[in-house]
Amino acid sequence: MEFKRLHPEPATIELLALLSELPLAERASAERPYVIANFVATADGRATFRGRSGPLGDDGDHAVFHGLREQVDAVLAGTGTLRAERYGRLVRTPERVQRRLDRGLAATPLLCTITRSGELPTEIPLLEDPESTVVVYTGVPVEVTAAADVEVVQIDPAELTPLTALRRLRADHGVRSVLCEGGPTLLGALVHVHAVDELFLTVAPKLAGGGMGPAVTAGPELAQPDELRLEWVLERAGSLFLRYGL
Repeated sequence: MEFKRLHPEPATIELLALLSELPLAERASAERPYVIANFVATADGRATFRGRSGPLGDDGDHAVFHGLREQVDAVLAGTGTLRAERYGRLVRTPERVQRRLDRGLAATPLLCTITRSGELPTEIPLLEDPESTVVVYTGVPVEVTAAADVEVVQIDPAELTPLTALRRLRADHGVRSVLCEGGPTLLGALVHVHAVDELFLTVAPKLAGGGMGPAVTAGPELAQPDELRLEWVLERAGSLFLRYGL
């Protein structure tokens, strides 16, 4: 799929070729994976419409969404996002699977989620997929009966944070790159501990017109706004695709 690159140098680019050049794994530290986040928001700043992000994106946003999944070892998503978006297998088409294998990655990324309460959306298709691997970090005992390969890791509630989960993924599973897909509370928590390295933000040419939908981050404010470094701006069909470094 072709996009117009507006910054840094104007050009017509092929999306997958551009994404495949991202140096994610080699930027991992010994302590935690390299973390990128991918979100979509309306022009008036809402990250969801009627509780879901799906209605905001177009085929260009979907291409970025699935293209980024091809590049990472693991996907991090909150339980609310898993439930609202009805997560299934993370990489589905044979072509995408083969590209991952050619890059030396597993056929599909590991899915990581965090739950303090122990509640999981056990009805989602992901947990019924025997080809998927899921790691659950929890503060209370959890029993899961699923076709997916599910590992439950109980951590002292005082130590159960997104940063702890990232460090465990790096140490226990060798994960070098993680894609955070939401929700806003999870991204806000990662931002507070400076554990997001890049933000991919799609600005959709749509208006939510109010409502209670959150922005891409939620939770308490930072002491000072974090500065972002603009890496690229792409455009397709009126949508802007921004890549920022933190």
